[in-house]
Amino acid sequence: MSSIAEAAPAKLNLYLHVVGRRDDGYHELDSLVAFADVADRVTVQPGVARIALRGVDLPPVGPRLAISGPFGPALMGENPANNLVIRAAHALAARLGREADAMIVLEKVLPIASGIGGGSADAAATLRALARLWGVPVTDPRFYEIAASLGADVPVCVAGRSCYFGGVGEVLEEAPALPDTFAVLVNPGVPVPTPAVFKACKGIFKSTFSAPARFTEAPADAAALAVLLKERRNDLTEPALTVAPVIADVLVALDSTDGCLLARLSGSGATCFGLYADAEQADAAARSIQTAQPRWWAKAARLLPTPADAPPLPKGLAAPSAVTTAPVPPVPFPDTGGWGVG
Repeated sequence: MSSIAEAAPAKLNLYLHVVGRRDDGYHELDSLVAFADVADRVTVQPGVARIALRGVDLPPVGPRLAISGPFGPALMGENPANNLVIRAAHALAARLGREADAMIVLEKVLPIASGIGGGSADAAATLRALARLWGVPVTDPRFYEIAASLGADVPVCVAGRSCYFGGVGEVLEEAPALPDTFAVLVNPGVPVPTPAVFKACKGIFKSTFSAPARFTEAPADAAALAVLLKERRNDLTEPALTVAPVIADVLVALDSTDGCLLARLSGSGATCFGLYADAEQADAAARSIQTAQPRWWAKAARLLPTPADAPPLPKGLAAPSAVTTAPVPPVPFPDTGGWGVG
């Protein structure tokens, strides 16, 4: 079989409310999620099932990962066993009772630890690509169960379409169709670890949480969508600003561009987005911000529509916990140390 490629699009939290906190410390959320057409790319192909070395038939060494793209070097200093792409491949293979013999190439174009689900989207794309490679239908119930075990954002990234996101990520529900809308994504080059932001939440959400704020009618156009979103917010903005104050500068830069209907932080940051009614305005805004701040990452994008043939969203997923989380695979690549160079 030839190689199989899957896009890993950027996830945007159009609004995000913290609605509670569980006894185990996880925060419960209510969010409208959309995806943009700027994306990492995961390509898979069959790997070597077994290796003969000096006459000895060795077991498979597991999936091999090569990384390319402008943000690839940032991953090279990490432990390969902790990489969500590697964990996704091992988890899927384990559930299928097969060897994780595959070659995986990750083209990393989205910033690291940036609030747009980059690692989760990469894991989701890996699951989709390997499912196709190994002949597993994406409607297989094990598919979303594995996704939930990898992290809170992975199930929604597997779905890859606009929807409401609840619980700690395990509750996905249909959302109204979104109008044709364009966006500019801006990251100031400062990684913002999600745990640090939620740790900062402790001093903010001491007793009062936000209410869910879902709407049921489809907005007529991008301006109507922005009006609805302005009635909502991202509750993680204030704690994220304590971790990365530069986020405030990004929001001001977006809000000052012509045609910006809404400027908001996505997820836990530091990526922010602006919404626009047409592509020309978004393109001009991205160029303006990139020129003014050459060390920032700025990309114009379009919000992806939900495909007419999109499969139904999963029901009854288990919430992530220490019990359900996929384990870190042992010694991933004795032959390469874990990383290839794309």
